[in-house]
Amino acid sequence: MDIDLAGLRAQAEAAREAAWAPYSGFKVGAAILDGAGGVHVGCNVENASFGLTSCAERNALAAAVVSGAEILLALVIYSPGDVPWSPCGACRQCINELMPADAEVHSCCSAGAVRSWRVDELLPDTFSIHHR
Repeated sequence: MDIDLAGLRAQAEAAREAAWAPYSGFKVGAAILDGAGGVHVGCNVENASFGLTSCAERNALAAAVVSGAEILLALVIYSPGDVPWSPCGACRQCINELMPADAEVHSCCSAGAVRSWRVDELLPDTFSIHHR
């Protein structure tokens, strides 16, 4: 399946508008393409107890799980600023659990820069359910 990165970026950017980020002011959106062509979006939702904050990537993954998506092909993250940020450690673990090792992860920013990885590059030497 061809991956429309521009289209996924636009959906991630739109999801960003719904973010709840009153503490950092740093709104992030994410969009995931599944094997059936469906797109699942998420945004970050902050909490005064920062450990309870939920990142856009994990919220998009949860949306994909809720909708019954079985194969996740690509994840696009959109954030403001000049730097396309990589996913945090917790998101990397969740991405690793739910996406195949060769799935694509792309981070875009409002300045236009893009960084890209395969899932197995984000979390090398991983341990997961796939090791049973």
